[in-house]
Amino acid sequence: MSAERPTLPPVRLRTEAELARDALAAPLLARAVRLARWAGPGTRVGAGGELVDAQLPAAAEHLDLTADEDGAAEASEAWRLAVDTGLIDVEDPDEAAGPDAEGTAAVGENLALVTGGSPKDVLSIWLDGLEAVHADATAPFFDDLADLVGEDGSIDFESLDWDPDAEAEFLDGVLGNLYLLTVGDGHGGTDPVPVPLPALAASVIVPDDMGEPTDDILEQVSEAMMRLDDQFRVLEPIGIVEYRPVDEALLAEEGGDAAPPADDEDITRYGMVKLTPLGLYGLRNRMLEAGVDAPAIGDLADKGADALLGGVAYYPEAAARNEVELWLARRGGVDGAAAELLAAARGADQQAPLRRLHCQQALALVGMEAEPAVRAVLDDPELGGLARVWLAELGAADVPAPPETMIFWLAIDTIAAQLEAAGDLDELQGLVEGLAGQHSGFFDEAWRVEHPATADVLEAMGRLHGDKKKAKEARKAAFKARSRKRA
Repeated sequence: MSAERPTLPPVRLRTEAELARDALAAPLLARAVRLARWAGPGTRVGAGGELVDAQLPAAAEHLDLTADEDGAAEASEAWRLAVDTGLIDVEDPDEAAGPDAEGTAAVGENLALVTGGSPKDVLSIWLDGLEAVHADATAPFFDDLADLVGEDGSIDFESLDWDPDAEAEFLDGVLGNLYLLTVGDGHGGTDPVPVPLPALAASVIVPDDMGEPTDDILEQVSEAMMRLDDQFRVLEPIGIVEYRPVDEALLAEEGGDAAPPADDEDITRYGMVKLTPLGLYGLRNRMLEAGVDAPAIGDLADKGADALLGGVAYYPEAAARNEVELWLARRGGVDGAAAELLAAARGADQQAPLRRLHCQQALALVGMEAEPAVRAVLDDPELGGLARVWLAELGAADVPAPPETMIFWLAIDTIAAQLEAAGDLDELQGLVEGLAGQHSGFFDEAWRVEHPATADVLEAMGRLHGDKKKAKEARKAAFKARSRKRA
């Protein structure tokens, strides 16, 4: 039943149908689809599968792009994506035909999936496109590739002063931080806000324990900002981000570079970036493939109650509620759900108190229909206190008074749950002082409680209680509990 803390908060994704529509609306993929439908047997391609220069004006015109270098570059980019995603199949020229021979293009099998496939098929094509664009975003900029290609066809990366692995790691680190900032709002990233580019650059450059950044660190942040400005311009057309670039006028003022802004400057001039819903989906997919634990709300909807309560153990409150709502909805009713939740809440492991807390919250969503299952556990030593609290909050009649041992057990279990959740310190202190104050002589009795977390809870109460006398009583009680356990 136990679960490890997820590396990232859960994300709330749009449906696959909605995401597929977003993918097809992404400017770069939309252009790639249009070019795939435009290409034919007469389309001329070079040895690397690229459109020959003579074809670019026609391709740009078909895409309603400008008839200049920028338009040709955008058409070339869309063509490359069409090839990379299987929308177009390219047959290389026959080597025997000489160095100037041209290849041919044909419709790729994936083109039919754009309109005839499932949303999952469309998203698979888009994910292939994302990988290709990610590679482009981390590629170096150079004037003449031919000067860097060796006799064996390999590229001399050392002469570029460029480490492809380091560049990919840098961009992935930035995108990972952007993802965390987006989903860490407690609502799974449903309403993301733009992040200033300087803050994003600083998040991967400035050490966490550094106070005032040094001049060297500030210079590194400035360099990172400019790298990211280039990279986000490349990434935006595939639809993973909305990006407001660094103000060109600012670059002119700074001599082609942009130092981190002063406190009184307009931060938006330095670039603003926001993940799109499609971007959340794409980055989560990449992280899952890399082995990162990146949960999504709805992952647990088809699983048992034990997986549900263990899975939402460390979710933010709103995300946990959404997950439970989906779990209940998937069952189409609550028959048996309450009993299943209560059974999953049992246990003496470290996470059991937190499961019981989430079980109580889940039962609140079930409502009155859970009452028979809850009354059935009134005499259960682990669930009886929870059941009484739930029934009282529901306003149910004939709720039996709990025995004193159950009152103290529930107090220990409640604090243990909050300690495991590592929530707000002030709220936890208020809970500790409130529970201890409800019962005279609380610490004289609490150390006797047969609960696996008794000693740890009393020790924590000694640290948290604002009254020095009560804190001392808690520490003494913790000592007694440990001594009793060893005896």
